Amino acid sequence: MASRIKERALELGFHAVGITSAARLAETEEVTLERVRQGLMEGLPWFTEERARLSCRPQELLADAKSVVALAVSYLSDDTPVDPPTGPIGKIARYARGDDYHAVLKVRLKELSDFIHKESGATVSSRPFIDSSPLSERAAARRAGVGWFGKNNNLIVPGIGSWAFLSALILDLELEEDRPLLKSCGSCDLCIRACPTGALVDQYTLDNTKCISFQTIENRGEIPEDLRPEMGQWVFGCDICQDVCPANRKALPQAWDDFKARPGLGDSTPLAPLLQMDGIEYQTRFKGSAVKRAKRRGLQRNTAVALGNTGDTEAVPGLQLALESNDAPLVRSHVAWAMGRIGGKTARRFLERAKAYENDAGVLESIEKALECLSRG
Repeated sequence: MASRIKERALELGFHAVGITSAARLAETEEVTLERVRQGLMEGLPWFTEERARLSCRPQELLADAKSVVALAVSYLSDDTPVDPPTGPIGKIARYARGDDYHAVLKVRLKELSDFIHKESGATVSSRPFIDSSPLSERAAARRAGVGWFGKNNNLIVPGIGSWAFLSALILDLELEEDRPLLKSCGSCDLCIRACPTGALVDQYTLDNTKCISFQTIENRGEIPEDLRPEMGQWVFGCDICQDVCPANRKALPQAWDDFKARPGLGDSTPLAPLLQMDGIEYQTRFKGSAVKRAKRRGLQRNTAVALGNTGDTEAVPGLQLALESNDAPLVRSHVAWAMGRIGGKTARRFLERAKAYENDAGVLESIEKALECLSRG
């Protein structure tokens, strides 16, 4: 039965599959609890000690659970734009350039689950997991031999690298288990050295609050000012620790069509349109996209920071328009910061003008700081 499940998973397009028991993922539970207690998961209020325990206990997620089918599919595709855009550009993490993986994988998991029910010849209970539910798919996949933990905290899958969406099915069906891979990153620490914000504080240890992905997606408020210059031009997520990984450089593009980049999303994403789009444009452009997790104001906040980090004076008029008309104080505050970072007489003039009509205290404070920065510069 285990062999038939694996064969069917590969037929459905999954690139790797393994099976493990539904026993407690003890090592991961202990490590995760320690990270919560150390404050490394701050900013994710839902990630409690209770959640950490539950994520590592498959038998509490499905009654009479016996096995976990762990799956991985590559999202790596060749996203080189045919016509490189003009003007300031930003970056969107590879996983978010196509359709939202939650919806796409849900359909394939349902097909696999239906197959198992039919093939088993018995009543089988199953529960799917695709990142947003409690199960630690990463830990289950490691124990199932799908991949190994990288020092950047991602699962590295042979032939795919860490460019992988993970999902799983918990079953109340006894299946033959696979063995974990006897692989590791060895002495390589390129990911740790490449992280610009120092979020990878040690091997296999991530400080969530310093991570660019957290700041651009999960953080709903102000991005800490000391982190903004280190965020470069990332407007949603970050791939730096994956881009430098030797295992990833060997991976070949094999993403499903659903995950191939939408027009204008990638390493050369035009920033000006993102900053100026209204609610309707936002909903239309990002329908069915993971980018919507950041919300429009979050994405435009990130865009302002990215524009500031380009240092491109061409961005100043667009920033001024946003400072005058954007409906979110959060965005206007970061726009002011960006103008102070870019500098120049035009930016100063626009900031002085905005100071006269802005009525939000937080935005006014950001304008004052930006002007002070220009005075020092």
